[in-house]
Amino acid sequence: MKPARMLQMLSLLVVLAGLSGCFSSSPKDIEAFVKPYQQDVTAEQYVLQPPDEIEIHAVKIPEINLQRQRIRPDGRVAFENLGVFKVAGQTPEMVADMLQEKAVSLYSLKGEDPIEVRVTVFKSQVYYVVGEVRKYGPKVFTGRDTALTAIAEAIPEVTGWTDRIQVVRPSPDPAVKPKIFEIKYKDMLERGDSSKNVLLQEGDIIYVPPTPLAALAMVIAEFVRPIGQALSPVSQVYYLQQIGGE
Repeated sequence: MKPARMLQMLSLLVVLAGLSGCFSSSPKDIEAFVKPYQQDVTAEQYVLQPPDEIEIHAVKIPEINLQRQRIRPDGRVAFENLGVFKVAGQTPEMVADMLQEKAVSLYSLKGEDPIEVRVTVFKSQVYYVVGEVRKYGPKVFTGRDTALTAIAEAIPEVTGWTDRIQVVRPSPDPAVKPKIFEIKYKDMLERGDSSKNVLLQEGDIIYVPPTPLAALAMVIAEFVRPIGQALSPVSQVYYLQQIGGE
């Protein structure tokens, strides 16, 4: 390749790598997210769906006490003597109320909250951490996940641009833009800045982009790889010719 052509290609690569830092985030978009201190962060707000698993605590009803149930594909669970209940779309507290309403006609229940429902396995809902992290992909959503815990558990790589981490809330409505804002992870860790440590919702996305230098290296690698693949057969032939001539 001619030097002038090579210079043009490298210039293009630099420009493309620079574009890796251009995002459509908006500081105001954080208003769509809830802060942990603004909400009672417990599993009681978690909405059950198949195949989540629940456990019943009801010491006065031995038949169902400590019984675990996986929510069936039809969204229902069944308990001895109490019958079948549709629990998909309900919170644990709502399910406990349904069970208690049925149980009072069969058992003598006294005291407050004689039946408690706990989520033992969270499986139905996820959020996502992608980009320059060691543990990327879908993560189980528990209703208590924050941006800080999600990033820390994913373990950002040294190639990650942790000052430009994007938190994205997709919109189910095509006419409404997704909400996107940035996080400076270093400030969270070193300065204790929790101003952007928001509660995540099901389907939220955390994207850790590559640094400009890492992005440049990736682009160069993609550019060089085809050349290396094209030259490798030629190199092999040359090597065999050299061996044959010895």
